Amino acid sequence: MTLYNFAKGMFRLQFKIMGWKVQGVENIPLEGPVILAINHISMWDPVVAACSIPRPVCFMAKEELFSLPILGRLLRKLGSFPVKRGQGDMNAIRQSLSILKEGRVLGLFPEGTRSKTGKIQKGMPGMVLLMEKSKALVVPINVFGTKHMLTKGWGNLSVVIGHPLSSEMLKAPDGVENRREWIADRIMQALLDLQLPKAQ
Repeated sequence: MTLYNFAKGMFRLQFKIMGWKVQGVENIPLEGPVILAINHISMWDPVVAACSIPRPVCFMAKEELFSLPILGRLLRKLGSFPVKRGQGDMNAIRQSLSILKEGRVLGLFPEGTRSKTGKIQKGMPGMVLLMEKSKALVVPINVFGTKHMLTKGWGNLSVVIGHPLSSEMLKAPDGVENRREWIADRIMQALLDLQLPKAQ
């Protein structure tokens, strides 16, 4: 058993005890390159998202986390890699494309940073660049209940997985000034549309 599978099994057990719910698992393609576009409200988001899908996920994470000796080594062993935020990090782009060209799953937080309000923010167009270069499908994932998971997450921890989006489905109309920004906005809207059913 790999470290990834062991950690996933342990966390899944804990989340199930907390009343964790997942909708839309059938929307995850079982093979081929996939980009997960996940909202970001907590450091728990990558753990909860990874536990919610049947395939291993390689996460792009902020560079600062890898400077911490123990955590940095652990993240690398779990398949994550660093990205320098706020700039075009070519190493991170190359690493992402390599993962996707191998037919694996890449986990991204297209907002670029955690949302302080919990509301979904504008998506970064770099996600669209990766989508176009790799021909990967983008699967939007909305995670709920992670902001104060250890205190308020019991019974509130949920994940909603949307339908895969392809480049062909997201063609910008003629005359759009910034095509990648327009496509990123459509992906973020698809993510925003993933809501929990209202209690009857």
